[in-house]
Amino acid sequence: MSTAAIPGAPLPVRTPGSRARGRHRRPERPEIPAGSPALLLAVPAAAGPESRSVVEELLSIVRSEQNGVLTVAGYLPAGGTDGEHTGGTGGERTVAELLAEAAEAGLPTPIVVPLAPGPHDFLPELHALAAEYGAPVTDALGPHPLLAEAVHVRLSEAGLARADRARLFAIATAADGVVLTTVGGQAAADAAGITGMLLAARLAVPVVPAALDVPGSVAEAVAHLKEMGAQNPALAPLVIGPEADAELLATAAEESGCPSAAPLGAYQAVGQLVASTYLAALPAVAPALAVEDAEDAEETGPRGSGRHAAQ
Repeated sequence: MSTAAIPGAPLPVRTPGSRARGRHRRPERPEIPAGSPALLLAVPAAAGPESRSVVEELLSIVRSEQNGVLTVAGYLPAGGTDGEHTGGTGGERTVAELLAEAAEAGLPTPIVVPLAPGPHDFLPELHALAAEYGAPVTDALGPHPLLAEAVHVRLSEAGLARADRARLFAIATAADGVVLTTVGGQAAADAAGITGMLLAARLAVPVVPAALDVPGSVAEAVAHLKEMGAQNPALAPLVIGPEADAELLATAAEESGCPSAAPLGAYQAVGQLVASTYLAALPAVAPALAVEDAEDAEETGPRGSGRHAAQ
């Protein structure tokens, strides 16, 4: 809204203003169709205080971005059976339990969004589990420019990078080379290369990806940076949190002798990325929902009492 003065009026009145233009304007939020499936955030970890806090905050960000989306988190502990409880104290449930509950209640099959920035060992198990219920699984969250932004922010918070290139003040501890650490084997490190390129453009320093769960990968990346002339390399986890063992992060920093930024955690852009990943999958499931609604209307008549009928 803009403010304009009207001749003869004692005070200015508010009049509708034009919508902001240009690449910095906030895009309009798409409207979520009624009856859309829930967003099931698949967490590759057991429910616990640390994973729970990150997951709950991310879901809160998703709801603030798209308040019409029904969101729920399902845990997928490593080595757990399909129907096994997570053992959490806050009523947390597994992905399998939530998919089964939706099927039993006759609800639209949830869209499963993996909480991972790239390839991960838990994804084959997740896809196999979702296939049993016909649930669509989106791609991992990365590579994506928002992940590069999140890593940049975590580095700046640790005093290892400038907050942005417009601020030209010196930072004594600023890194002159970055190892972008991932989990998920060499496939995850390879996929992180794109995010690494985006990060290098933001920082104007070389960035080399490495896998925390591949022995020698981090040490090799640090050595490569030093060969390129870096004297103060740092580690930057391309890790949200629950998908990685905290000991891997600590061990990598200790063995390499390099300072490390914190995991991405519940950074705002990560929540936005979860929401946009879900929204991108909606068009693929919309035709199926329309067919189901039409079938329900035929079965129940003009005053339908099916699962999509108004209560």
